[in-house]
Amino acid sequence: MRAKAGQHLSQAGVRLARRVGSDLGPFDRVITSALPRAFETAIAMGFIVDQRLDQLSEMGDDASSEIHWAAGFAEFARVIKQGGATARFARTQAELWLSIARALPEGGRALVITHGGIVEAGAVACLLQADHNTWGAACGYCEGVRLSFNGETFTEVEILRVELDA
Repeated sequence: MRAKAGQHLSQAGVRLARRVGSDLGPFDRVITSALPRAFETAIAMGFIVDQRLDQLSEMGDDASSEIHWAAGFAEFARVIKQGGATARFARTQAELWLSIARALPEGGRALVITHGGIVEAGAVACLLQADHNTWGAACGYCEGVRLSFNGETFTEVEILRVELDA
């Protein structure tokens, strides 16, 4: 949740991140996009950021012209399976996420904070053969995926949903 037309979290966004962060962790590494709101989300959650990566910041114009960032998981899977810019972007995300997981100690955990569309594309590409129809709608504020890793590849996904305060 951002302040109107800005790149920084709103007060409501800080409150939400604090609430969600209280149920997470600990993590061996915390990595965010290079955008201020991702870094601010990690801090509001109570975590020190180890690394900020441009690759987690945006899908790029080519992929964005093929699919809207708010498309659900099944739609991302459909577009990715067609090939094209979204598929290339998703593969790049999957490779990045694998490199993060492989660098963790055995049993280690990482928190990656990125943005709408990037979460969906990366998760689908990490588990391309899964039934994406069961994964639901696009992730909202402070929502995401928990991927299980067996030391070589991702094996399972849990979609993490957040109930917004009324």
